[in-house]
Amino acid sequence: MIFLDAAATTPVRREALEAMWPYLSGEFGNPSSHHSLGEAAAAALAEARSGVAKVLNCRAGEVTFTSGGTEADNLAVKGIALARQAAAPSLNRIVISAIEHPAVEESARYLERVHGFAVDVLPVDGDGMVSVEALRAVIGPKTAMVSIMYANNEIGTVQPIAALAAVAREHGVPFHTDAVQAAGWLTLDVRALGVDALSISGHKLGAPKGSGVLFTRGRLRVEPLVHGGGQERAKRSGTENVAGAVALSTALRLSHAEQPEQAARVSELRNQFIGRILATVPDALLTGHRKQRLPSVASFCFPGTSGESVLLELERLGVVCSSGSACAAGSDAPSPVLVALGIAPETAQTAVRFSFTSTITDAELEQAAAAVETAVGRVRNLASPQAG
Repeated sequence: MIFLDAAATTPVRREALEAMWPYLSGEFGNPSSHHSLGEAAAAALAEARSGVAKVLNCRAGEVTFTSGGTEADNLAVKGIALARQAAAPSLNRIVISAIEHPAVEESARYLERVHGFAVDVLPVDGDGMVSVEALRAVIGPKTAMVSIMYANNEIGTVQPIAALAAVAREHGVPFHTDAVQAAGWLTLDVRALGVDALSISGHKLGAPKGSGVLFTRGRLRVEPLVHGGGQERAKRSGTENVAGAVALSTALRLSHAEQPEQAARVSELRNQFIGRILATVPDALLTGHRKQRLPSVASFCFPGTSGESVLLELERLGVVCSSGSACAAGSDAPSPVLVALGIAPETAQTAVRFSFTSTITDAELEQAAAAVETAVGRVRNLASPQAG
């Protein structure tokens, strides 16, 4: 099997498993307990926090461990907006892009529905890019926060986050970015990016599912979503997942060290794969920005097919991929991301996303490209009037 669905999840790294195992077995203490087992767990949690902070170029106290990227996004959007509104009731607008992950979009819509916020949605161009000018035109004295994703999970387009964050900073507005897909491939230096909050999910970079991180800058107030014993500096109560934090920190540090070499290598393989598909599959449509995109994502629409039918054919041929976001799997509706790019709904429903791990090889992608040509051809033949 050739696994080309790394944007949905990745295998757990052996190093992460080995690092977390002691805290699932002998060192099982609660880090809030004042005895030797608890102190050992607290020390491991502190070390994991420092490891994450080093990669993000922030202080350890600015790192909050969560149950994953979805919780981190929810805590950022709801927590920052509600804290800002509590301090100044006139701050009742949120800015997001038209292609945000549901964790951000649905958080914004919750605030709109329950707390009276207005949501300003920035459009994207045909490549999925948000313009700095569009943000500058919308942001204003009532804006509580801005949340724009770093790299899109369906099309791979990478946003100019530093430039967008600079606009928010000019207006004194906190800026959050969902960096779930960017982790392991792009810089996560929050100082260089200029962001006030940033979300990461462990299982997208070789840590187990159920682990995540939210960075929040300095004294930025965040209203907690989970109340209780005040863990994670009162931002996220509940007994900490020490093993998950250790695994995430380990995987993040390793992927950060490997990033320059692996990002360059996989980018070249991605470009070759895109070229093969466009050359061998008639009418294949590449989605997302051709250059400003993740090294790990190549996404296409194949007009005249059903994306789900192509996926089934590919799996029969030994290639596993997806039709878009795993979080929207099972939906019959066309991808809102692709529709936002101006792609017709009937074409959007032919989408297939190929996303690569850092260990992907040229031989695997060569075999996958041949499988795509075969699968698309079969589906089109079955759909043609002559086939009936």
